[in-house]
This record gives sequence, structure tokens and C-alpha cells, in this order.
Amino acid sequence: QVQLVESGGGLVQAGGSLRLSCATSGIIFSINAINWYRQAPGKQRELVAGITRGGTTNYTESVKGRFTISRDNAKNTVYLQMNSLKPEDTAVYYCAADSRGGIWPRTWGQGTQVTVSS
Repeated sequence: QVQLVESGGGLVQAGGSLRLSCATSGIIFSINAINWYRQAPGKQRELVAGITRGGTTNYTESVKGRFTISRDNAKNTVYLQMNSLKPEDTAVYYCAADSRGGIWPRTWGQGTQVTVSS
């Protein structure tokens, strides 16, 4: 299985940038995809961006052109670069790993708070 640790959250003004990191450890080769989710107060958790083992990326419509997901294989870390932040991006951001062939259940990190002030 794998373990995930997020970092990089904080308080930023609207229009600013943050870079979130998701450090992975454990059986790295068994990861099929890493996704970033977020959950704002009173709202359901939503998928923000993802990157597959093969490098394919996807984004929810509201962050396209502003957020970029990437990875550093040497550091076993996935990043979420967030630019042009808006107050509505305020949420707890989680990374989650899905396994190849479903050999272990979706694994979540502990989350990191992102607050965007207007």
C-alpha cells in the first residue's frame, strides 16, 4: 500500500499562487493515478485534477487554465500548482491514490487547508 502526505497550503490573496505537494511512500509502483480533491465547508468533496501513471492529466472545468498538476518521479511527489486563485478555491485539499488493478483501496492524505482572501 502507499502513504500520502500533503503540504503547501496556506493563506493567499485573490490572484495569488500556491503550490501543493503530495509526497508518496510505500509501494509506489502499484499506484495507477494520483488525484487532487477539495472540500469546502458545507460542500461535497470534488475532484480537482488528476494524473495517471502514464502521465495523462485531467482537470475540473473551474480550474482549467489556472491549475497544473505535475509529478517528479525522482522525488515520488505530485504537485498542484494553483495560479490566479479565487475565494471560491478556498477548501481543504486532499490528494488520493488509486491502485493498479484495485489491489488496495483508494488512499487519502490528511489534507491541507487553502484559504483565498478577497
